[in-house]
Amino acid sequence: MRAARFHGKEDVRIEDVADPTPGPGQVLLRNAFAGICGSDLHVYFAPEASGLDFEHPHPLTGSMPPQVLGHEFSGTVEALGEGVEGVAVGDRVAVWPIYACGECAACRRGKPNVCTRIGFHGLTSDGGGMAERTVVDASKVHVLPESVSLELGALVEPMAVAWHAVEQSGVAAGGTALVAGAGPIGIGTWFALKAHGVERVLVSEPSAERRAIVEALGAQTVDPVGGDLAAAVAALTDGDGVDAAFDAAGAAPAILTAIPQLTPGGRLVIVAMHERPVELSPVSLLMTETAIVGTLAYTQADFDGVIAAMAQGVYDTTGWVEHVGLDDVVPSFARLRGGAGAKILVAA
Repeated sequence: MRAARFHGKEDVRIEDVADPTPGPGQVLLRNAFAGICGSDLHVYFAPEASGLDFEHPHPLTGSMPPQVLGHEFSGTVEALGEGVEGVAVGDRVAVWPIYACGECAACRRGKPNVCTRIGFHGLTSDGGGMAERTVVDASKVHVLPESVSLELGALVEPMAVAWHAVEQSGVAAGGTALVAGAGPIGIGTWFALKAHGVERVLVSEPSAERRAIVEALGAQTVDPVGGDLAAAVAALTDGDGVDAAFDAAGAAPAILTAIPQLTPGGRLVIVAMHERPVELSPVSLLMTETAIVGTLAYTQADFDGVIAAMAQGVYDTTGWVEHVGLDDVVPSFARLRGGAGAKILVAA
């Protein structure tokens, strides 16, 4: 079968690899769509800054490059391994791709998403979703309701990143929020806030193209470079400042301009990966009792929350999701790195 395999920095090749076979407790999937994630871009362009070790076998998966990419994907169950229950051939599923040790302090506290040895299927393991087929543990698949398409199913993973961030923010229904960045995670954060009953949301995005995309979905936006971010937040909140701000941009200005827009006691949630350090004054946090919290990935419950919201019609892919084939994976990495487009799904 054909697959997109990561060999090293700026080296992804479309190659023929062996078809996988499910073992006990596993399912074989015919992959439908796999999303290109910001993490894939970090790994492709700057693996040394990704926080991941590709020089040694992963402690849980035993994998190292070359390996098939694709950790946000959907597919249809084609075969079951021995002992699999609760999943049937023909089920359409999204895949929760986390590998966790089950033993560290994070795992013991019910936080496998911050396991000290965390791994991701299709990122730090072989056999990801950018291939015709893959094998995963049955415990990782979430069956999609009839009303949720395989296209939406491939978006469950990135939307769960945003869902988890909203859960971590503590913002309540009726509250206010600022989202910095209108890429896929920023868009997902906007959708997740809506699903949580937070309607007064401002999306800050310097790209006119991306502002137009999220505006078409119904979002209120501001250009933080050419516009007046503080005035827009003041108008949204009657001068109080937002209850929560989300850095979905991965750029220092997103953090530094968001902090002054928070209401006293507000919370800034760091969702995006940063390739460079950010310098800020702790006094800006002290004087208003502002909290900054990081958020990583998602739990199985976050997947369930996103799928339920999708089934209720909260999510809309119009204008920000496009499809490409396997042969277009590498050119798509370059496009996304350059700021073009929003969400690209690879059709397997």
